[in-house]
Amino acid sequence: MLLSARSSLSTRAGRCRYQLREGQSGGAGRGWRELSWLRPFCHQLDQTGRHLFCICGARVNILDVASGAVLRSLEQEDQEDITAFDLSPDDEVLVTASRALLLAQWAWREGSITRLWKAIHTAPVATMAFDPTSTLLATGGCDGAVRVWDVVRHYGTHHFRGSPGVVHSGRDKICVVWDLRSHQATRTVPVFESVEAAVLLPEEPAPELGVKSKGLHFLTAGDQGVLRVWEAASGQCVHTQRQRPGPGQELTRCALARSAGLLLSVTADHNLLLYDTRSLQLQKQFAGYSEEVLDVRFLGPEDSHIVVASNSPSLKVFELQTMACQILHGHTDIVLALDVFRKGWLFASCAKDQSICIWKMNKAGKVACVAQGSGHTHSVGTICCSRLKETFLVTGSQDCTVKLWPVPEALLSKGPAPHSGPVLLQAQATQRCHDKDINSVAVAPNDKLLATGSQDRTAKLWALPQCQLLGVFSGHRRGLWCVQFSPMDQVLATASADGTVRLWALQDFSCLKTFEGHDASVLKVAFVSRGTQLLSSGSDGLVKLWTIKNNECVKTLDAHEDKVWGLHCSRLDDRALTGASDSCVILWKDVTEVEQAEEQARREEEVVKQQELDNLLHEKRYLRALGLAISLDRPHTVLTVIQAIRRDAEAREKLGATVLRLRRDQKEALVRFCITWNTNSRHCHEAQAVLGVLLRHEAPEELLAYQGMQASLEALLPYTERHFQRLSRTLQAATFLDFLWRHMKLPPLPAAPAAAPSAL
Repeated sequence: MLLSARSSLSTRAGRCRYQLREGQSGGAGRGWRELSWLRPFCHQLDQTGRHLFCICGARVNILDVASGAVLRSLEQEDQEDITAFDLSPDDEVLVTASRALLLAQWAWREGSITRLWKAIHTAPVATMAFDPTSTLLATGGCDGAVRVWDVVRHYGTHHFRGSPGVVHSGRDKICVVWDLRSHQATRTVPVFESVEAAVLLPEEPAPELGVKSKGLHFLTAGDQGVLRVWEAASGQCVHTQRQRPGPGQELTRCALARSAGLLLSVTADHNLLLYDTRSLQLQKQFAGYSEEVLDVRFLGPEDSHIVVASNSPSLKVFELQTMACQILHGHTDIVLALDVFRKGWLFASCAKDQSICIWKMNKAGKVACVAQGSGHTHSVGTICCSRLKETFLVTGSQDCTVKLWPVPEALLSKGPAPHSGPVLLQAQATQRCHDKDINSVAVAPNDKLLATGSQDRTAKLWALPQCQLLGVFSGHRRGLWCVQFSPMDQVLATASADGTVRLWALQDFSCLKTFEGHDASVLKVAFVSRGTQLLSSGSDGLVKLWTIKNNECVKTLDAHEDKVWGLHCSRLDDRALTGASDSCVILWKDVTEVEQAEEQARREEEVVKQQELDNLLHEKRYLRALGLAISLDRPHTVLTVIQAIRRDAEAREKLGATVLRLRRDQKEALVRFCITWNTNSRHCHEAQAVLGVLLRHEAPEELLAYQGMQASLEALLPYTERHFQRLSRTLQAATFLDFLWRHMKLPPLPAAPAAAPSAL
């Protein structure tokens, strides 16, 4: 199992983005791709309903409503946070206000600023609005002042004072209807909630909203979390949205796109909801911000969806192909943990409200709560579903107990969720298992064993369904955060706050292996690659891949910036999902086979090129051979070609012609290779020969234009001087030796005397 390229859905405070990133992690590992969302603060639709504008820190992101993709980002040069913006009714002009008290007028389709001027307010602009003609802009500041600007003629027209504080929506729980001709209030309507936005509806009959005849009607959004329609003439509420509000569901903004017939509302926890204006039927929703991600799971029989539990009572379900989002409400406090049943249609959640919920997804991908249960006396921090059949689930709580909950057979039908409401769950068994908080429970693949991990630094093994204690795993120095059964072997993995992961034998409860590598608490562990490897995540923001056989960490994935609480692997073991306190959810894809195929293809290509290079050298086609060697990016092979050229008496003169006929990028590579050769006295002659050719035939201006030439010269000069000094000393020594040889020659020996004639 290898981990490499990555893909993430990210929700981070202070920004709003939705983008696709590609990255490579290097080394032996899995590959992953990445998709990101970040937190929005202010939003607006254009009149066509096709573009959504969101403030994201110092920029405004323009999203495509259909796909959720970021089409363009607008950012001022001062890089100060944007406090307010507004789009003109004709969709032509966008104006932003920054904390630097500057107003910027944008041609947003081109992404350019057409005008920049000072806001003159003494505090940041809190709100702004265009008039219906798209020529006048009003800005309301935190200094209590309202200024009106002519955006066509570029000057300020009015300055109004009198507001005692920040200019914003009403908090007096009333709406006032004004006659603009007489400047008189015609009616005061008590709405009994703090109003964050009021929108005038089209003067057309809308029976579904209780609007039976033409007339002035307006819609309000506020802290009650529902949209309400009011008749201006009578002051009566004619329609109230059927929705159960909950924590974080207070409405903070509402905007109307008349041409598209869409209404945009934004909740306090930054969820964006698009409604049809005539019926207030939900058309689409975006999850703008997830705060800390506490748990993540794949969902669906084909792992087509993911469910995310964040620092919120609501759950978010995303379809991976389109990133369409569903926001699920069922708990009244923060959801702490999730788990999915074997077939993927049912999943369970537990929360700080001491309750559990079972959710069901139909074939259309819609999710509804089908069962609820309560019984713990403290927060329910961990939950695990049965593995073999969808028959039960187990929960662990801060009350130090474990409860076993049977799943009603009515929930297992393939039909839609019952309309009568969630079924009430009853616990079948309750067992006090530890002396401190229970952080993790795990059910064995055969549904006969249960493992629990606790803050008391121990893990325990229990027999199901009676919850009989079988043994205790002791050895960790700090509390345990996660326990997990192997899918293949009779071993248990535990992750602890002492920074280690341990493997235990189920037969004798002995520690088989210890994996050390995290610098902080290990929060989650999971078996992958059919039980031969482990994935672990920690509070150091790292995800590590371990090979069990040799205790080796083969991959470290550094994609998160904070504690990685969520970790889950797909059924086919080809994808993994992580969620962290940095509000990021990252989808990792296994690219082991792809990388192996690429590596095999690369090796085969190198073999073919090496054979071709040998053939070219044998045929003395040096120019082609040199170009091929450079394309392989192998300095030693290029050196071999240069040496072959210099050894050939006929081709030695052709070295200059061969080098000069190379392309410029090939010459730049050759200079880089010369740096390496020049550091070795055995290869410096080839380096100097190449440099000599370039220096003699290339103009200095051309050489200096080479990429990285300045750094190359700095690297070449010291060794070149050293070689010159060495050759100078050798030449001096040779000259002295020649001098000694000439002056130390011995005189020639005298010739031998002629022999005397022999006597006859």
